[in-house]
Amino acid sequence: MIDFRTDTPVAGSLDVRWHAGSPPPGDDTAAAIQAHAYTEHTLILRQNKSVHFEAPFLYLLFGNDRALLLDTGATADPAAMPLRATVDTLIGQWLARHPRERYGLVVAHTHGHGDHIAGDAQFADRPYTEVVGPSLDAVTAHFGFEQWPLRPAELDLGGRVLDLLPGPGHEEAAVVLHDRHTGLLLTGDSLYPGRLYVTDVPAFTATVDRLLAFCSTNRVTHVLGCHIEMTRTADTDYPRGTTYQPDEPPLELTPDHLLRLRDALARRQGPSGDFIVVYEG
Repeated sequence: MIDFRTDTPVAGSLDVRWHAGSPPPGDDTAAAIQAHAYTEHTLILRQNKSVHFEAPFLYLLFGNDRALLLDTGATADPAAMPLRATVDTLIGQWLARHPRERYGLVVAHTHGHGDHIAGDAQFADRPYTEVVGPSLDAVTAHFGFEQWPLRPAELDLGGRVLDLLPGPGHEEAAVVLHDRHTGLLLTGDSLYPGRLYVTDVPAFTATVDRLLAFCSTNRVTHVLGCHIEMTRTADTDYPRGTTYQPDEPPLELTPDHLLRLRDALARRQGPSGDFIVVYEG
């Protein structure tokens, strides 16, 4: 059994250059999915922008009893986006180092937009696998949320416990996950270096307030969202639909960015340096 509770949060590596698509009109020979080991038990995956311009980040976290795949990307076709094959390979490699007779997989989502759930069907017939539906009813029922969105829930992967924090405002069933083992706060589309689309300002503001309160009493090492859309120039983003982004900033943000986001919401600001708030509601 792996000890996921002692001496936490454990340090990981973000020393990685993310594949950001290929310059037109050249053919892209890079893999459809890039995988980076933040730690031995924590993998960050990115869909290639040459496959789909959204290029979402996915997360694969291993516990003693089962793994969690958070989000399934923007492309359904396994020939273009072989997510099931990639995840099976990564789980197989982990199990070779940490043998288990039976090992499960939970497929869940930061929220239910199409660029985060497109690959769900690839896991429909996978043994020992639970695919959590993206609707609010499915999310609250599966994870046991009570009094949504006021109270958090927990997900235990087998000694590795994640805090599930309700995160509506961008999408009604959005969830932010905190991994106690690494201290990572996985914010989906609620905060990342890019355009933050707010469909419900009061709900989104309440989400940010909950996250700030959580960060004040819990160790958060990095804030990791699901996209990079900014350039390294403050307040300057790549146009929507861009498939080659050679001047990307790092993926990781900090809890201080939540304070800046809260201030931007209070002032109804748009550009805020490392992200741009877009008000749709």
